[in-house]
Amino acid sequence: MSRTAILSSALALLTGGALWGARARPIYNEHADARQLIRAAVARASRNGTNVVLVFGANWCPDCHALDAQMRKPELARLIARDFIIVNIDVGRFDKNVRLAAKYGVPLRRGIPALAVLNSHGQLLYAMSQGQFANARTLSYPAFLQFFCKWAPKR
Repeated sequence: MSRTAILSSALALLTGGALWGARARPIYNEHADARQLIRAAVARASRNGTNVVLVFGANWCPDCHALDAQMRKPELARLIARDFIIVNIDVGRFDKNVRLAAKYGVPLRRGIPALAVLNSHGQLLYAMSQGQFANARTLSYPAFLQFFCKWAPKR
């Protein structure tokens, strides 16, 4: 096996099976109007009684792909489908949606992915201000599960 193939395999394992970089499946719509996506998510959340999670990240970011892979694992995916609306917000090379991240208390300089949780009325419940998921490749599945369980709406 070539050194490149070994490196690619290792990176795939580190990111939960997703290859990162230019070859990875895009997570973030680089052309989307993030403010419109948030408005639509809050409107839907208000009808469903769910919370909204804003995920600030970028397609080039391996930790963003690691978070996405964890969120797709069956138990967590069911929890998210039941209790949350996810809005992926592209930050480009830290040159897009920067003011929007700041509006929601997310300092991008601490790293991505960075999340903010809104209630069903669009009010901020929580913002990652310390880069808690910026090292998502090194975090265990229970860390992600715990986060989403903590911020699920109380029913």
